[in-house]
Amino acid sequence: MLLAATGLNGSAHAASYGTPSISLSTAYLSGAVGASADPTVAVTVSQSGADASALTVDVSKSSKTSVAATGDVSVTGTGGSRTLAVTARGRGYTDLTVRVNGLGGKTTTKTLHYAASPAVQYSADARYLTGASDASAAVDVGGGYLVVANDEDNTLRLYNGSVSGAPVKTWDMSGKLGADKEADIEGGTRVGDTIYWTGSLGNNKDGEYKADRNTVFTTKVSGSGATTSLSFTSAYHKLRDDLVAWDKSHDDRYGFAAATAKGKVPKSVDGFNVEGLEFAPGSTTTAYLGFRAPLTPAVTGGKALLVPVTNMDKVVTGTKAAFGTPVELDLGGLSVRDIRKNAADEYLILAGSWAADDNSDPYALYRWDGVPGHAPVKALDLPTADAGGWESVVSVPAPAGAGARVQLVTDDGDADLYGDGTQAKDLDHPEWQKSRSTWFTLG
Repeated sequence: MLLAATGLNGSAHAASYGTPSISLSTAYLSGAVGASADPTVAVTVSQSGADASALTVDVSKSSKTSVAATGDVSVTGTGGSRTLAVTARGRGYTDLTVRVNGLGGKTTTKTLHYAASPAVQYSADARYLTGASDASAAVDVGGGYLVVANDEDNTLRLYNGSVSGAPVKTWDMSGKLGADKEADIEGGTRVGDTIYWTGSLGNNKDGEYKADRNTVFTTKVSGSGATTSLSFTSAYHKLRDDLVAWDKSHDDRYGFAAATAKGKVPKSVDGFNVEGLEFAPGSTTTAYLGFRAPLTPAVTGGKALLVPVTNMDKVVTGTKAAFGTPVELDLGGLSVRDIRKNAADEYLILAGSWAADDNSDPYALYRWDGVPGHAPVKALDLPTADAGGWESVVSVPAPAGAGARVQLVTDDGDADLYGDGTQAKDLDHPEWQKSRSTWFTLG
């Protein structure tokens, strides 16, 4: 009789507890083999009739243990809020069954869809910017935070550059730009509380003119670091037209008319493709447009081209562009992928190939003083980017001498991150899309 009573009492006690609940801050998570500071998942748990601190959380199953096994998952924290972290052991995908173990023997599970990209060079310095994969321009806004443009949409994203993870804030500029398609944002730079942005101005990859790419615009910055906020201020949609007309008036020196003709692809040695934007030394009105294409002359081994827009501050409010004397730079046959300066007017030029499929081609950083006629000097030969290509310089250290550290960002949109043949830009879940930032020491 005593055993039976005990059994009945135990069942009654178990019945007094409700079914535990569990929620995840995201159902999709991306990590990398050998990475530091990978993104984590916030886990919230509760159970009626029980103190949340008495509940435990674990991973009971992995669908592919070669990517991450149950022992590769750690859960920290107490009470109703926990933090789950995954250490990737291999490239690919796995579904992790996250379980809350409540009182009374009751459990509940949720599925975390996890993807791991392969190990990369300089993994200790690598941070992954998730939510988009085609990072195309980056601007420092203080406190280790950066605003990143993506050339596949018109959304500007604020990231904490010290950790991997999703953007802290986002601003979709499509409505303000009147854009149906992407502006193909490729360059950005800051003057005071204004960030200037430029589209590529070129045709699309099929050689078709898309008006939304013929765009330069500005945003106003308020706050800094994590409190940064952006607001749209102005835009201009005829800079490409102005460049073509100016080049025609100078005997088609750079072939801009032919380079922008229907059927002409932008990423060719004689194409038309802007990827860099930075102001001239001591100026808040004259800005250099850095061309990925064409080279000058438009042959392998040609020089990189900068065209000064002498009234950029007025252009973005609707004034026709005026141009200064072009600057031709010997970057060892490479072209401009980004150009950035510090307050002391020390420039770094990120040099890469004009070609479309160039992640195996060389990259380099060059120092330059911003003065036409002065030759740039190579500061560093960069390694290939493992996936994608080096695309953006976040900021230039001061001074920019040997031993200084500089942060670069990749465009990984065409990369097969997870080994299934899918380009990152085509992944179904933005949480699995990502670009990478890495720090390098200048030589």
